[in-house]
Amino acid sequence: MLVLGIDPGTALTGYGLVREAADGSLHSQAFGVIRTDSHQAMPVRLLELFHALQAILDAEKPDEAAVEELFFQRNVTNAISVGQARGVLLMALAEAGLPVGEYSPRQVKLAIAGDGAADKRQVQQMVRALLNLPEVPRPDDAADALAIAICHTHSRRVLGASRGLS
Repeated sequence: MLVLGIDPGTALTGYGLVREAADGSLHSQAFGVIRTDSHQAMPVRLLELFHALQAILDAEKPDEAAVEELFFQRNVTNAISVGQARGVLLMALAEAGLPVGEYSPRQVKLAIAGDGAADKRQVQQMVRALLNLPEVPRPDDAADALAIAICHTHSRRVLGASRGLS
């Protein structure tokens, strides 16, 4: 099972692919970020994001995807921007016909570190350990995306193969 985790953003969208082996072990297949130019108009940035995710989907062919839910912040402008990016990403996943799990930041932290209030550093160190990586994945958005993919994999084990997926 290959799961694509996505940490949505307008400037940077993190992605991470985690493969679950037959023995239940997890392995990182790929990770990185999709960058858009802040000097471009928002419609252009969203289109770039859509096409970049399509290219990842075509190249990696994941079985399922997981996307972090929008965490409403004090900065309403940023929340709206991330919401737009998230919508475009969900649309690309739906167009590809992938089942999608959606998880709150608290759910991801709980699944990875065993504590819904874990700090970013704790989560990143657990991602490194769970995937047996030599160092914490960089940038942070890529590590977060891997955490989302791991969360989804763990959730599938606990809840069953199809519960919680849209």
